[in-house]
Amino acid sequence: MIFGWFRRRRRRKLLAQPFPAGWRAVLDGYRFYSELDADERGRLEGIVRVLVDEKNWEGVEIELTDEIRVTIAGLAALLILEIEHRYFRRVTSILVYPTTFGSVWGGSQHGVLQPEQPTLLGEAWYRGPIRLAWDSSLQGALNADDGRNVVLHEFAHRLDMQDGVVDGTPPLRTPHALAAWARIMSEEYERLQGRRRGKSILDPYGATNEGEFFAVATEAFFEKPRHMKRRHEELYAILAEYYRQDPEARQRRALSASQQEP
Repeated sequence: MIFGWFRRRRRRKLLAQPFPAGWRAVLDGYRFYSELDADERGRLEGIVRVLVDEKNWEGVEIELTDEIRVTIAGLAALLILEIEHRYFRRVTSILVYPTTFGSVWGGSQHGVLQPEQPTLLGEAWYRGPIRLAWDSSLQGALNADDGRNVVLHEFAHRLDMQDGVVDGTPPLRTPHALAAWARIMSEEYERLQGRRRGKSILDPYGATNEGEFFAVATEAFFEKPRHMKRRHEELYAILAEYYRQDPEARQRRALSASQQEP
């Protein structure tokens, strides 16, 4: 209890300080931030402050900078912007590599037995660190409409892991929500598994297992919301209910505002 009181007190002091101008300049360069309204930006900035301050950030063969920390923290914050959260409490460390890296071991990834993988873009472990390749993380932040974002992907895994199981089902609020989630996610997962030809807005890697499907669907939800809402209406709706966000409407507002500028 006493440690919780000190943490809350520290956070209040931290959030009372002005958001660093240099950090805001970093976020201003990304569409995921510029599309937010003023209130959303303020709340995202608050989450970023806590994530940068409280997590153990380590650079592996790379010197960490504010750009690296704020970019990764900003994308992670986007996921929990509207849902009840504890700042990814079980994510104690974030390890950043300059580019692809080797697996720690060839054992189990996300709790699932995997063959040895010589190169990875990202990796999330239950009760362990999140590992990210910086070049891929930056590319994901800059290219906001290709449906590929390793930071969103790995932090989505950590949302999934909250109940200790990586099964593509994060904690949901009601039995009704759980039933709807199970039906829609299963149908869409099987649909992706059965796809043989033609393009999909969902990365084929999502057909690996249910956990990867949720992470891949999260990437597309935030990066290709107009396409997902049109082609996967129920999937979009269930993710919008979970994240309590409507990226498609957000993009439409941003586009309309840009067209009205002189």
